[in-house]
Amino acid sequence: MSSQMRRFFRHFCFGTALAVAALAMPVLTLPANAQMKITVADLVTFIQSSIKLKHDDVKVAEYVKRIKLEDKLDARTVENLQGMGAGPRTVLALKALMTESTALPVTPPPPPKPAYVGPPPPSSIEQKEILAQITDAALNYSENLPNFICLQVTRRYIDQAGKGNFALMDTIAERLSYFEQKEDYKVVSKNGVPVTGMKHEQMGGASSSGEFGSLLREIFSPESRTEFGWERWATLRGKRMYVYAFRVPQETSKYTIYAESVKRTIVVGYHGLIYADRDTNKVMRLTMSADDIPADFPVQDMGLDLNYDYTTISGQPFLLPLKSELHSKDGRYLVKNETEFRLYNKFGTESVIQFDTASDVPEPLPADRTKEDSAPPAK
Repeated sequence: MSSQMRRFFRHFCFGTALAVAALAMPVLTLPANAQMKITVADLVTFIQSSIKLKHDDVKVAEYVKRIKLEDKLDARTVENLQGMGAGPRTVLALKALMTESTALPVTPPPPPKPAYVGPPPPSSIEQKEILAQITDAALNYSENLPNFICLQVTRRYIDQAGKGNFALMDTIAERLSYFEQKEDYKVVSKNGVPVTGMKHEQMGGASSSGEFGSLLREIFSPESRTEFGWERWATLRGKRMYVYAFRVPQETSKYTIYAESVKRTIVVGYHGLIYADRDTNKVMRLTMSADDIPADFPVQDMGLDLNYDYTTISGQPFLLPLKSELHSKDGRYLVKNETEFRLYNKFGTESVIQFDTASDVPEPLPADRTKEDSAPPAK
């Protein structure tokens, strides 16, 4: 962000804060004839920050009207900002900027960051040995889990136009108990409103399961006849990862997809990637996409991105689910569920997690916690 834009953004935030703190004090504004000349990239950063900070739509729009662009603003950028949550007045101001900037040059996108190239791949013998160690750790994963409770937060998004502009549909908080390798869910709030008597299965829509070991067991079970192959090195949360590709054929798969609209369940094969920590051989991330979906089935795409990370319970670190992202496509409709596992605590008769209102639901995890790093590992 340019220094000019930083001054502009501080000016806007300070003015808004003054308005909130003391209504009697005037809100700082730019002079009526003043314009701020910035790039489209700075404009996008400003609007995204305003959305995140929930600034007033009218005030944001007034500031946007004082902006003069240095490069061309296109319709796709405006649509993306609208999909992120820009208010209607802000969108109108952005469209006016788009018209004003029609004759300006288009700024090329920044060059992509160079992809990290790891050391040479292990030899074929080493790859088999590594995979055997990863398999052993995955098959024994559930046995090493403690009894615990946690907060499971699912944010469900929908894109009715199928263009990748997702809108938040609802936020569901559940108390997840894990006792003797069995999961129990209790819905406690929806969109910040306390809920009683609702079961996990009554939420409707797309959902996933298997985060606590059953999916790993199926992928690595000999009965699944999974095909594995070395893929590459990667960096995840600052650590070096082995990455293996895998494919589970339909005839040995247990992965099912249920379409509520036609009350039909199908069994599909699937493929994806596993990321295993080089130092521990434990799976830290897996991605998967469904195969062999019948042409007459409503859901024509289904995929999962599941991340694990260490968390401390009763003073001991345990590898536990961090976040899963489930996406599906039904016709032109795109659905995305982002499920986070937070506030892990030891299970007990007196274990309590307090979360009754929207303010008690943690903010979403930063994107860099679950995405592959382009930089080399820390060691």
